[in-house]
Amino acid sequence: MWKTLEQWIARAGLGHAPRPLRAELGRIKVVDVLLPTSTGRTLRLQCVTQPDASQRTLLARLGLRLPSRLGQPRWADAVPEM
Repeated sequence: MWKTLEQWIARAGLGHAPRPLRAELGRIKVVDVLLPTSTGRTLRLQCVTQPDASQRTLLARLGLRLPSRLGQPRWADAVPEM
């Protein structure tokens, strides 16, 4: 996979070193947003943080678009104890 990444970034004109690219894009995080409802349950959304200007440039050069959320919303209520 490392060689594939090297070739991909070389074709995008970003050099031949995947480590700096990986470090830069590795700062993009996924966070859990917990939303309490009026019924007492909690809805969990997994949201992707917004990339900064340099990350947006790298993503555009690679032809990638980040989603704003991952997966479907789901209930975050604790599993009942047995």
